[in-house]
Amino acid sequence: MIEAYEDLCYDVTDAIALITLNRPTRLNAWTAAMQASLQRAITAAARDEAVRVIVVTGAGKGFCSGGDVKAMNEVKEGRAERPLIDKVAPLRDRVLLAMRDAPQPVIAAVNGAAAGAGMNLALGCDIRLASTAAKFTQAFVKRGLHPDWGGTYFLPRIVGLARAKEVMLTADLMTADHALAIGLVHSVVPEAELLAEARRWAHRVIKNGLFAVRSAKQLLNRSFDQPSVRDALLAEREAFAACCETADKAERIGAKVRPRAFVRPRHSADAAIKDTHAL
Repeated sequence: MIEAYEDLCYDVTDAIALITLNRPTRLNAWTAAMQASLQRAITAAARDEAVRVIVVTGAGKGFCSGGDVKAMNEVKEGRAERPLIDKVAPLRDRVLLAMRDAPQPVIAAVNGAAAGAGMNLALGCDIRLASTAAKFTQAFVKRGLHPDWGGTYFLPRIVGLARAKEVMLTADLMTADHALAIGLVHSVVPEAELLAEARRWAHRVIKNGLFAVRSAKQLLNRSFDQPSVRDALLAEREAFAACCETADKAERIGAKVRPRAFVRPRHSADAAIKDTHAL
């Protein structure tokens, strides 16, 4: 049974889960229902063994224009109730953590305006592609609000601290080309080619080893949190040994493994681990 998602479309084709925010008349501004749908869709894709890559995009002219101001005002004025769980673990946090924890790489295909929380949704993805129509802004301070959706965490890690301060404190509007120049996005293509470009990037990932890609994503996400290079090296050699262990079980895990000659034998990996204990 295919699950229905409010304000969101979900499709899986050729090992790619395509998740489309679907409030085009509001430039896909956030509602609680859309956030809940996105969390469920990301979780469903993460658990689907047929899914190798997740792509997030927007319907119409916008990627995501941030929070729906009307809905926010209704909560502020007491005309709408904010669920208790959203006070303890906000949906935005659960969405970002779901993307972070998903074993598959997540690609943002930014088709239009990505403002405030919408820009930070893109930052929370592993790879960002943009159409020539894309625009980016950290609009929070213009509204007297503190950035959320992980912006203060992701932005300096992607573009560097000095550039992040410029982007966040000025709240200037950026074109797609400017975003590319500062390393915010990986590629800019014409509007009509964006989804095809996202699929090309997805297949560049899919052709590689399943377990290796997933473990590399996990360690890269942990890289800034490692206390020292010793801890990073330990995590790497454990992951390397695990990849060697799964090479003989490729059919079970669905990995695409290189020819045997290029795979280090298990006993050699064990020996290598012992040899590096002196580090």
